[in-house]
Amino acid sequence: MAFVLGSGSPRRLELLGQLGIVPDAVRAPDIDEDPLKAELPRPYCARMAREKVAAVAAEPDDIVLCADTTVALGRRILGKPADADEARTFLKAMSGRRHRVITAVAVRKGDRIWEKDVVSIVRMKALSAPEIAAYIATDDWRGKAGGYGIQGPAGALIPWISGSFTGIVGLPLAETAGLLQAAGMKVWA
Repeated sequence: MAFVLGSGSPRRLELLGQLGIVPDAVRAPDIDEDPLKAELPRPYCARMAREKVAAVAAEPDDIVLCADTTVALGRRILGKPADADEARTFLKAMSGRRHRVITAVAVRKGDRIWEKDVVSIVRMKALSAPEIAAYIATDDWRGKAGGYGIQGPAGALIPWISGSFTGIVGLPLAETAGLLQAAGMKVWA
């Protein structure tokens, strides 16, 4: 039995390391991540995790872990910004408001899939134009849902959260440990 992380995210690899888990292989799935027409954020996020875990090649007794993190502003999905202008637009939209960060986790062993999604609420402070410009200049927004990463410089922009900090980063550790144990992996060995 091997443990396969189906993600190219360095943050997910680091978070697993906090549990003392090192994957035997890392295989980022290549799937279409575009939301369906009128798809809501939470079902979208869960679908992405399921499609990712199904797309990762593995042996029948291997355990595969995939996750998806989505930032939702109301019914709107804020994905990974294509460029600095889109990241700036996302930050302006979240400025002074609460938004949801949804992380769905899927674990597969053979034909069986275990799933869980975690919803956290994040409040971003009211941002000034110079604060937005300074954050955009860090390039920390690249490759991050909603255009920010709470674990980096954007942490200074977020005075309040309710939920799972590790879920906001990209992998809710308590729920992930439970799913891995359900699939037969020793997490606290």
